[in-house]
Amino acid sequence: MITTVLMVACCQSGIAQKKTGYKDPAAPVTSRINDLLSRMTLEEKVGQLSVLLGWDMYSKTGNAVKASEEFKKAIAEQHTGMLWATLRADPWTKKTLLTGLTPELAAKATNAIQKYAIENSRLNIPMLLAEECAHGHMAIGTTVFPTSIGQSSTWNPDLIREMAAAIAMEARLQGAHIGYGPVLDLAREPRWSRVEETYGEDPVLNSRMGEAMVRGFQGNNLKSGFNIASTLKHFTAYGVPEGGHNGGSVAVGTRELFQSYLPPFKAAVKAGALSVMTAYNSIDGIPCSANHFLLTDLLRKQWDFNGFVVSDLGSISGLVSNHQVASNATEGASMAINAGLDADLSGYGYGPALLDAFKKGLVSTSVLDTAVARVLRIKFEMGLFENPYVDVKKAAKTVRNDAHVALARKVASASLVLLKNKNNVLPLSRQLKKIAVIGPNADNIYNQLGDYTAPQDENAVVTVLEGIKAHAGKELEVQFAKGCAIRDTTSSGIAEAVALAKNSEVAVVVLGGSSARDFKTEYLNTGAAQVKATDAAVSDMESGEGYDRATLDLMGRQLELLQKIVNTGTPVVLVLIKGRPLNLNWAADHVDAIVDAWYPGQEGGNAIADVLFGKSNPAGRLPISIPKSVGQLPVYYNLKKPTNHSYVEVDGKPLYPFGYGLSYTSFEYSNLNIAVSGAQDNLVVKVKLEVKNTGKRDGDEVVQLYIVDKVSSVVTPVKQLKKFKRLSLKSGEQQVLEFELNADDLKLFNQQMNWVLEPGDFTLILGGSSDDVRLQRDFNVQ
Repeated sequence: MITTVLMVACCQSGIAQKKTGYKDPAAPVTSRINDLLSRMTLEEKVGQLSVLLGWDMYSKTGNAVKASEEFKKAIAEQHTGMLWATLRADPWTKKTLLTGLTPELAAKATNAIQKYAIENSRLNIPMLLAEECAHGHMAIGTTVFPTSIGQSSTWNPDLIREMAAAIAMEARLQGAHIGYGPVLDLAREPRWSRVEETYGEDPVLNSRMGEAMVRGFQGNNLKSGFNIASTLKHFTAYGVPEGGHNGGSVAVGTRELFQSYLPPFKAAVKAGALSVMTAYNSIDGIPCSANHFLLTDLLRKQWDFNGFVVSDLGSISGLVSNHQVASNATEGASMAINAGLDADLSGYGYGPALLDAFKKGLVSTSVLDTAVARVLRIKFEMGLFENPYVDVKKAAKTVRNDAHVALARKVASASLVLLKNKNNVLPLSRQLKKIAVIGPNADNIYNQLGDYTAPQDENAVVTVLEGIKAHAGKELEVQFAKGCAIRDTTSSGIAEAVALAKNSEVAVVVLGGSSARDFKTEYLNTGAAQVKATDAAVSDMESGEGYDRATLDLMGRQLELLQKIVNTGTPVVLVLIKGRPLNLNWAADHVDAIVDAWYPGQEGGNAIADVLFGKSNPAGRLPISIPKSVGQLPVYYNLKKPTNHSYVEVDGKPLYPFGYGLSYTSFEYSNLNIAVSGAQDNLVVKVKLEVKNTGKRDGDEVVQLYIVDKVSSVVTPVKQLKKFKRLSLKSGEQQVLEFELNADDLKLFNQQMNWVLEPGDFTLILGGSSDDVRLQRDFNVQ
C-alpha cells in the first residue's frame, strides 16, 4: 500500500518513471524482442501471427467510430496482433461511401483499435495494420493512381518512387503500417485475370519498378509517420498459371525460375523490403506456402531477408483444401511455419491449428519464437510501442491533396502508349468544330480505375468524356453516346453512336475492359470474384482477380460498334481502357489512331485529353507484348532460342512488341561507343551514345538496351533487356547518354545451377523497343 501511494505521488509530482525491458525505447530492438518473448504465453505468441480481416473491427455511428465487439472478442480470445484491410471498402467487404470511412474517420478508427488493443491486452502490444496499396491506398477518399501495368508503361522508376511515397503517406496518416505491394509477378500469360496488377513480362523492368515502390513506401525512416513497410507479392511465379487459371499450378524449371521469376523479388529484397507474401500456386508440386527452399534457404539464407513472410489470404488452409498436401489444419499449419511462413493472413490458418501443432510437438519453440520475433521487429522499428496513434486532423487535410491529384495526372500521362497514328491524326486539330465521344468506357468512372479500388466520390474522378470537354473550350462541340456495354449484348445504342459519328469530324471511341466490382457479383473467401457465365445480368467485369479469359477478343458488341463507326468514314481515334492485352488486329488495320491507357486512375480523363489535344507528347512504352492470337501464346519477347516459328494462320510475332510506343516527334540514335574493362566480377562495360530529337515537338524517348549472349552453355533468351532510360528532349536537342553494365548483367545460371559470367561474345542492341534496332555492336568479355 505504501509503495502504491509513493508511485502515485511520484507520477503526480512529474517524476518520470524509467521504462524497462521491452518498453524501454533506448534499448536495442533485439533485446526488446527477446524480453517481450520471455513474458508471452503460447496463446499470445500465436495471436501475434494471426492477421484477421479488419473491416468488421470498427463500428461507425455518424461521425463516431469505435472498436467493434468483434475486435474486442478477437483481442480477448485470440490475442490477435495484426489486421488486414481494416479501411478497405468495396462490394466484397460491403463497405460503401455511406458505411465506410473517410480519411478522418479512418484515423479515428485505427486510433480506437490501437487504444483498445493496448489497454486491454496483458502486455500492451500495439496492432500492426496492413492495407492494399498497389495503385493507391484501397480506402475511401484516397488518391487513385494508374494500376501497375500502367505504372510500368512509364518506364520511369523515379516517378513511380514519388508515387509510392504519396501512397505511403496517405496510408500511414490513416493508421496503416504495411502496404501490400508491389506485385512482382511476371505477366507472361495474358489470359490470367491479374495482369493489371503486374509490371509486365520482363524481369529487369519489374525489378526497377519493384525497387522504386519499396523505396517510396519505406523511405529512410519507418518512424517518420509518413512511411509504411512494403509487402512483396506473390512469391513466386504466380503470373504464369497453366491455362491462365488464377492460382493454378505453374510449370517452371529451376533455371527459368532463377533467371526470370526470382530476380525482381531479389532486387526488391536488396532494396530493403520488410515483408513478403507467398503465392497461391505450387511450383513443381510444392505449394509456395510450404516451400522451405523458397522461404528459408533462398529468401533468408541466400538473400539475407530480415523481414517477415505472410501468407496470401487462406493459402495455409489451401494446403489442405486445394493442394491436398496436408491431411488436416494442424498438419497444414506445421508445414507452413516450419517452411518459414511467419504470419497467417486469414486468422484460421494458424490460430487453434498452430496451437495444436505446437502441443503435439510438430512445431518447436524455436520456430514459433522466430516467427513471432520477425513480426514484433516491425512493430518496434516503426516505433509503435511509443507512438501508436495518428493525427486525425492531418489525415483529413493531407489525404488526396492537390499535389497528389496532380501527381496522379502526371503518372497517367506518362503511362499512355500511342500504338498507331496514321497520317498524324493526333494530336487533334484545334480547328475542329465537332467531335463525337463514344463507347462504354468513355464516361464510366469505375471502369477507369481497375481492381483493388474503393468506392469513389464521382467528383473526384475525371472520365475521358469529362477530360475532353474540359480541353475543348467553347469552340468545339462535344457529344457523347455510349454505344454498347463491355460484355452485355442484350441492349445497344450502336445506331445512335453511328449517327453521332457521321455528323462529327472525329470520333474518339473508348473501348476495352473493366475490373469494376459490383454488389451483385459473388466472391470467394479469398476476395476473388466468382465468374458465372450464365448470369442473366452481365456486369462489365472481364478482368481483375478471378476473371481469367479463354480469348483476348473485345467482349460484347464492342468490335461491332467500332467497325460500324469506322465505316462512316469519319476519322477514328481508339482509346483503350483495360487490364490486359486484347485482340487489336482489326483495329490495327482499320483505325486511324490507337492510344492504350490501361486503367489510368482518377485523373485518366485529363491525361488522355492532354495527349489527344497535344498538351503532352505520349511516351509510354508497352511493358507486355500484345499478341495477334491466343494461339501464339506465350509470345513474350525474351523467349528462349530458337524462336523462328510461325503458324499456318499467322506468324509467331506479336502485333505490338514489348517496349513499343510511338511519339509525336522523332528521335535519332548515333555515335555508339563501347568500352570493356576488367574481367569476371570486376567487369565494367561502359556504353555511350547520342540521342537527338529530330522532330518539331518536345518529347520523351525511352532508350532501351538489350543484350544477346551469342554462344552459351545453356539456352538463353533471344535478347534480354538490361538497361533503360526515359529522357526528355526539346525539339532539336541532343544528349549524350551513358549506361554501365557489370558482371551481374551478363551472368547466366549454368548447368551446375550457379550464376557465372561466361567469357565470349555478346551483341549489344539499342533502340526504342525490343523489335527496334537503332544501334548494334558486338563486344567480347574475358
